[in-house]
Amino acid sequence: MIKRIIISFSAIIYVTLSIQLAHAKGSGLSFIRDAEIEHTLRSYATPIFTAAGLNANDISIHLVNNRTLNAFVAGGQRMFFFTGLLARVEHPDQLKGVIAHETGHIAGGHLARTQKALENATTKSIIGYILGAAAIVAGGGQAGQAIILGSSGAAQKSFLKYNRAQESSADQAAMKYLEQAGVSGLGMLEFLGILGQSDLINYGKVDPYWRSHPISNERIAAIKNTVDKSAYRNVKESARDIARLARLQGKLYGFTHTLAKTLKKYPDTDQTVEGRYARAIAYFRYPKLDLAKSEIDSLLSEFPRDPYFHELKGQALYENGEIFEALPSLEIAADYAPYEPLILTLYGTVLLSTDNPEDDKKAIKVLRSSIAYDPNNSNTWHQLAIAYSRAGDTGNLALSTAERFLLRGKMDKAIFHAKRAQDNLGAGSPGFLRADDIITIASRLLKKRH
Repeated sequence: MIKRIIISFSAIIYVTLSIQLAHAKGSGLSFIRDAEIEHTLRSYATPIFTAAGLNANDISIHLVNNRTLNAFVAGGQRMFFFTGLLARVEHPDQLKGVIAHETGHIAGGHLARTQKALENATTKSIIGYILGAAAIVAGGGQAGQAIILGSSGAAQKSFLKYNRAQESSADQAAMKYLEQAGVSGLGMLEFLGILGQSDLINYGKVDPYWRSHPISNERIAAIKNTVDKSAYRNVKESARDIARLARLQGKLYGFTHTLAKTLKKYPDTDQTVEGRYARAIAYFRYPKLDLAKSEIDSLLSEFPRDPYFHELKGQALYENGEIFEALPSLEIAADYAPYEPLILTLYGTVLLSTDNPEDDKKAIKVLRSSIAYDPNNSNTWHQLAIAYSRAGDTGNLALSTAERFLLRGKMDKAIFHAKRAQDNLGAGSPGFLRADDIITIASRLLKKRH
């Protein structure tokens, strides 16, 4: 579930919520983690990744909280989507077209030119490059350049400098992947038209050096023939895909707009799933918890086994101080979605908030499960460190802290805590060996910096 934007890049202290946002230093922009949105994007993307001969599990998906119409791939197999793009697409096939295009960049090896500069970059750093370019596109040239220049790493402008040949190649590859996945290419063609309208608005305001893609009209002309000849040109989208996108958009709107704007877009007369979802979120953020619970309960009466609605209820209660009342909803959410690490992390965090030793023990088990599915979430490691601290497990406390600092790029601190872990863990134990790995990795990265 989306978390409020309260975290600075300079000191990432995650609040215990299952959707996490973090500010880019000085930018007012943020990145997002959300179990449902990531699951929806992955459900659209997996057939396309497979058609491209890629392992879907190797590709990570990241969300950037910014209203620019954009998407990127960077730093290896990492795909970034701006919330502005997710809000603007009109139906699932348009979004699948974007995914297919970005997949074309990955499968085509188009990242090799900037890969060396970004191979050790954190997601935070990559988002810094993206957000800087986004600020420039939005008209904040000096501010955008300041963000990029303040990002760690050397990619900067070259990060976004795709050439036209690569864009054309990615478009053609996208059409092939959509065809193999049985998806109509009309969606991609339509969304290029939307981008073309954006180009007309922004053209002349943006230094061409910062343009990540060529003018969209040229791309439209190049792929229209392929779309017209496709056997899947008129294939209908599934009702499930359409419903998932509507939910995604309602959820994002409720979390990124004021209550007044949300009620204007989704008035009380709108009894669609996405309408109730958006209002429930906006109400609990206001906060009007009773109204939020009423909307959520109406959704749960219709979808009693939906983990994301149970997650929302748990989050709404927890964020409004009702810790013990939140636990049953989060336990149900974790039971219905046992492989969703963000839900597990939220559940574990709330368990740690009860000041009950038995809940602390349960939190360790829940958080370890979350780590098994997503070992790259520094918030989960932080919560696990808290749990081990309460349990008096000094060795695993130090190891969890070392993992957290490694993910945050704090190599000196990662080494310090890994050595402390080795002092408290048996030589040759899995934890001792993992600490040794952390020391090796962090030391190598430190050498590259100097």
